[in-house]
Amino acid sequence: MIEAADDALLERWRAGDPEAASALFERHFDALYRFFRNKAEAVADDLVQRTMLACFEARDRFRGDSSFRTYLFSIARNQLLSHLTRGRQAGTPIDPDRESIADGAPSPSSAVGRRREQALVLAALRRLPIDHQILVELFYWEDLSAREMGEVLGAPEGTIRTRLRKARALLAEHIDALAGDPGLAHSTISRLDDWAAGLGRGTVPGDD
Repeated sequence: MIEAADDALLERWRAGDPEAASALFERHFDALYRFFRNKAEAVADDLVQRTMLACFEARDRFRGDSSFRTYLFSIARNQLLSHLTRGRQAGTPIDPDRESIADGAPSPSSAVGRRREQALVLAALRRLPIDHQILVELFYWEDLSAREMGEVLGAPEGTIRTRLRKARALLAEHIDALAGDPGLAHSTISRLDDWAAGLGRGTVPGDD
């Protein structure tokens, strides 16, 4: 059976079909949860719900210039930044180009990574500026193109490519600094693509 495309489900949702809304929610729940898991694990479920509610409230304003998936991630990013801002005493807006999750949010408690290398990648990701972290995770976990990531962050494709290169280089630097063991740093950085991608799939390289 061929599944309905996102845009077809969205049109049915706009027409008042609750089953279409449920189908969209189920289809994208895992990706949204992955998005929030390493940034605000304790409230990840709530942020997924907030993202879907915001999507519902704005569904008639979505023009289809981008895919529904990238539209969802752009809303998810806004929900994340709002959540982080609400957690500040002064309520000052977070700067996603400079501040990292490690600056304020608690570390995730779930054993997402089953190997030291994966745990190290997760810790290093949280030290990246938030928008850098988002780019790296969308690249490795969701296989988004530079154009699609640009739609999420509201930046030109060329800018995204430059930011992504810098983010991956900075990720390797953080891994090296956090490892505390040259052998662990080498085994992580030398297979960084594999370790990072495996986190999104919930697998360890070599398990397949």
